Amino acid sequence: MSSRPRVLVLSQCLPYPPDSGVTNRTFNVLRQLQREFDVVVLPYHRRNHQPNAEALRAAQAALEGFVTRVAAPVPIRAEHAIVRRAWDHGRSLLRGRAYTYYEYASRQYRDHLQGALADAPPALIHLDSLVLHRWIPHLPRVPQVCTHHNIESDVLRLRGTRTRSPLLARYILHQAAMVEATERRLVAGFRANIMMSQEDAERLRRLAPHARTVVVPNGVDTTFFVPDTSRPPIPGRIVFLGPTYLFPNRDGIEYLLEQIWPHIRAAVPSATLRLIGKSPAADRARFDAVPGVACLGLVPDIRPHLAEASCCVVPLRVGGGTRLKILDSWAMGKAVVSTSLGCEGLDAADGENILIRDDPKAFAKAVATVLTDPGLRCRLERNARQTVEARYSWDMIGERLRAAYHEIIGSRLAQPVVQT
Repeated sequence: MSSRPRVLVLSQCLPYPPDSGVTNRTFNVLRQLQREFDVVVLPYHRRNHQPNAEALRAAQAALEGFVTRVAAPVPIRAEHAIVRRAWDHGRSLLRGRAYTYYEYASRQYRDHLQGALADAPPALIHLDSLVLHRWIPHLPRVPQVCTHHNIESDVLRLRGTRTRSPLLARYILHQAAMVEATERRLVAGFRANIMMSQEDAERLRRLAPHARTVVVPNGVDTTFFVPDTSRPPIPGRIVFLGPTYLFPNRDGIEYLLEQIWPHIRAAVPSATLRLIGKSPAADRARFDAVPGVACLGLVPDIRPHLAEASCCVVPLRVGGGTRLKILDSWAMGKAVVSTSLGCEGLDAADGENILIRDDPKAFAKAVATVLTDPGLRCRLERNARQTVEARYSWDMIGERLRAAYHEIIGSRLAQPVVQT
């Protein structure tokens, strides 16, 4: 029997392979926690992460090599049956609860949770997202923490304002209001709310002044992502990282192609853009049709493509948390041009380790300058790598997170949790 404290993790997904923002963050957090805790993971299975049974088995087996135990991933039924999805949305509207309360309803997951709690009592329970809030009443009175990859109500509200269909926009804004009510009601009950940035921590405390927050930013493996001097950058090559099945990325790419890309091509006619990340076939065909653009989809290893980049772009207008795409690019020693929202929460200094522009013409001009000014590009690249080495190594961040969890477990002052 292990003498190490047990951490039970309720995860919204099976975080392997770590090839998207949430899976990357969750995987590295689990790996860091396992160094000093016995980590047991109860994951859901998201269809766009592991598309078939073989991929799902391989992902579970791989993750089991990093933590104490991984329960069989539970499918999210709404992703497999349109009737279930409609039913969940209908119940959300009729009963005034956020959609995710019904989306994550599962007898199988309930059985896994009961089994894990009976097997060995955890010293701490980690919810990897507030979307799993329906399970809070089923949890024992031990310290509970919750990760907020962003302030979900804010992200939904921004998405609603950028949705063209008036009816859909109205529904999304209605969901944003219900999610915000859930945030206000529940977050003060957690021993810690794990936030990606100080900005997000302040937003959460504005919603719930008594919420206890701990800022644990995203990180990067600085031994895996390193500048590749053997592969010189391609002149004019621009790279965007991120799967387009996520609305913030798709919105960012559409903004880039419609309002920024024509100005870049006018200034640097030889410029080429590579879109890297899992994308539906319809998105890939649409983006590939734009001159100079190639949508590569999911690639086995993003590092060769980053190595070829002369500039990486983050034209995001929706989202929260901190951007792993910037940290990966910085670690590879790459110049980045971003919107202010895209780099929010990071130690980003305009003109030193990044260029920050919110106007589309100014964004295009900044990219063109990076492509044509070697001195500026080299300074941004050098300072980018220095920034991640000094502040964003996962080992450094993991040490901070483990210390916070030991303090929470050691105090044993679990507060009553607000019931849903």
